[in-house]
Amino acid sequence: MLDREGYRPNVGIILLNARNQVFWGKRLRTHSWQFPQGGIKYGESPEQAMFRELHEEVGLLPDHVQILARTRDWLRYEVPDHFIRKDARGHYKGQKQIWFLLKLMGRDSDMNLRATDHPEFDAWRWNEYWVPLDVVIEFKRGVYQMALTELARFLPKVNHHNRYLRSGMRPHGRDDRRRSDDSTEPAPVPLPDHNGSTH
Repeated sequence: MLDREGYRPNVGIILLNARNQVFWGKRLRTHSWQFPQGGIKYGESPEQAMFRELHEEVGLLPDHVQILARTRDWLRYEVPDHFIRKDARGHYKGQKQIWFLLKLMGRDSDMNLRATDHPEFDAWRWNEYWVPLDVVIEFKRGVYQMALTELARFLPKVNHHNRYLRSGMRPHGRDDRRRSDDSTEPAPVPLPDHNGSTH
C-alpha cells in the first residue's frame, strides 16, 4: 500500500525500560541494529499496526506497555534503488512513519523474538536513549534522529535524585540555607537533547 508519492505507511517503536533505556534489536543475520518497525496494513490505524508489530517483532502484548507519545506527523525516508526490488523500482520511494514512544510495564522476560515464524531480530539489548546512529543503516539515520528528538520531551523522570542535580552543584552553604529558608522543592532539571543542551 503506497501513497501517491510512493511512500509506504509504516510505524516505528521506541520502547523504554524503567531507566529510560531503549530496546535495541539486531536484525536477523546482520550487524545492523534498529528499533522495531513495520508496515501499516490496509484498514489499520497506526496504533493498531504498532501493537501488531510489537507482538510480531518483540512478543509483547498491549497490556505489557503504556503509550507515552507519538510523533505529530509522518517522518519520511527514501530507500536507495539497490535496496528496492526490481519490480518496485520507479513507483516505490521509501517509508513514511508514525513513531510511538512506549514504556515497558511488564518484565524483560515477557519479550520473545520468536513470537512468529518470521523473526526480525536475533538479539536485543537495552541501550541509552540516544542510540549510536552509526550502527543504523545509513538511509534511516535522519528519521531516527528526528523521532528521538521529537519524543525526548515525553521521557518520564527516572528517579528523584536527578531532580536535585542543580542544587547539588551549588556551593554547599548556599544550598543548605535554601533548604532551611524555603520548603519548596527545586524545579526539575530540563532533559538534555542529543547535543547536550537543554530545552
